[in-house]
Amino acid sequence: MHLKCLACDVLARPIYLCAAQSPHIVDIELFKRGLHNTPKILRATLQERIDAAAGQGYDAVVMAYGLCGQATAGLRAADVPVIVPRAHDCITIFLGSRERYGQEFERYPGTYWYALDYMERDDGSGASLGASMDTGASVYEEYVEKYGVENADYLMEVMGAWQSHYQRAAFVDMGIGDGGRIERKARDDADRRGWVFERVAGDLVLVRRLLNADWQDDFLVLQPGESLKMTHDAEVIGCVLADSTA
Repeated sequence: MHLKCLACDVLARPIYLCAAQSPHIVDIELFKRGLHNTPKILRATLQERIDAAAGQGYDAVVMAYGLCGQATAGLRAADVPVIVPRAHDCITIFLGSRERYGQEFERYPGTYWYALDYMERDDGSGASLGASMDTGASVYEEYVEKYGVENADYLMEVMGAWQSHYQRAAFVDMGIGDGGRIERKARDDADRRGWVFERVAGDLVLVRRLLNADWQDDFLVLQPGESLKMTHDAEVIGCVLADSTA
């Protein structure tokens, strides 16, 4: 198969690695993490690239995105299927399953997540990794928009907002690249802000399955003429006819 992969750059290393190991031909296009701050713009950007892939010889467009603050809600398949993981955000993809996502959220709803690619690809946007699990993300991102990243960090520290919204710093180790510097930063932040620190093992299974065309159960397959909708249940996302309001 010939696959077009549209991916957030916080998943860069896992995507490149699994694409190299896939039995299929995978063309990758990455998008900056800061687009999460403007879901409408992210949605429009992804739709434009889905439409641009039409007639280019692809068998499917695969998305290394979750629902991501509703940014993918409403996306439409063009002339080939569009495959999207059943995930609220990229934390599910990093952890390898919705079940692990739920377990981590139950243990520590207020988790500030750290990952190598996410930190390396800082575009100054202040976008939070797994914002739907970070209860203080909206406050922080509002400060970033108004005052910039450094001032936002300072305000969160002074107001004690880090402590009130978060309890844990979690470094997700995907086993790719040297994440030592990022792990140390997570530990230092935890010490300074009075959080628990944990090193969490990542799992490449969802990325591998996405790029190996193993799309059962944990993926939504949008057929041409269908669009993505939120389901507000354990399935996370579903499909509807693109011209339907259901």
